[in-house]
Amino acid sequence: MAAPSHELPSWDEAAPRQVVDYALRRRARLAEVDSGRVGVGEVCDANPYLRTAAAFHGVPSDVSCPICRKENLTMVSWVFGDRLGQASGSARSAAEIGQLARRYAEFSVHVVEVCRTCHWNHLVRSYVSGLKSQPPRTRKMAK
Repeated sequence: MAAPSHELPSWDEAAPRQVVDYALRRRARLAEVDSGRVGVGEVCDANPYLRTAAAFHGVPSDVSCPICRKENLTMVSWVFGDRLGQASGSARSAAEIGQLARRYAEFSVHVVEVCRTCHWNHLVRSYVSGLKSQPPRTRKMAK
């Protein structure tokens, strides 16, 4: 039997944290569509920029579109952060997000599911990535 290790577990400072899952909101929205309170045109409104991002930066999922059921949804990740410069507000692949996370301070990532056929789209999850911000140092005054 190996001796217990007293080393602290390694932790990736750039790993996703503060993850928010929007599954309940998605389920409620689909229930509104099913009941007729919300029209299909109101939920199938992905703008051209989002649809283009899905085509070039999206990752296919195993989930079929809950509206048209004609194809599987595509997941698109968007990054937002003041320190990202021109990269803020753009769609990025998982590899690109990993690279940004190791170079920049905290930024948010929003993952959106998109149907490229009927244009259904919904925010699936959001999280914070990037290097943890260091609290500002405070100087102590001599008494």
